[in-house]
Amino acid sequence: MTIALPNADALPSSGALNVAKDFSTLTGLEQLLATFAGKTGYNGMVQTMGFEPVGATEGEVTFEGAPTRAHFNPLGNVHGGYAATLLDTVMGCSVHSSLKAGEGFTTLEIKIAYHRPMSETSGPLRATGKIISRGKRTSFAEGHVYDNQGRLCASGTTTCLIFPIA
Repeated sequence: MTIALPNADALPSSGALNVAKDFSTLTGLEQLLATFAGKTGYNGMVQTMGFEPVGATEGEVTFEGAPTRAHFNPLGNVHGGYAATLLDTVMGCSVHSSLKAGEGFTTLEIKIAYHRPMSETSGPLRATGKIISRGKRTSFAEGHVYDNQGRLCASGTTTCLIFPIA
């Protein structure tokens, strides 16, 4: 996947970013796009869960994921934690995409509702997170997960605290 970086001049031309140094000068959207483009060396939860970024604009982020049997609960369906993690990712990234340079955030709360079971054949699942409202100190976002037939599988909301990074 190729994602264009809107402020490519702000990024090093080769190698990974020095996240502690370089991120302080980038907006949240620029940070996310640099991460999606492989410029940060990040390989955390998104890689662990097999999620792929699809797109990002300020205030809205979309990922896809294809659950496998490794994500099943003992009853043979996709574990609810898979959808919760996908929703946490897109809702958190939607807030991240709204940050100004020098701001950080953390999740204060998350609420998930499950609308239908997911199976190995439900994927790829597509999840989008969008900011509902953003103030100086808090941001509220919502997210939805749809199966490969466009049916709503799970939805969620989050409240995030925004703070300056020293």
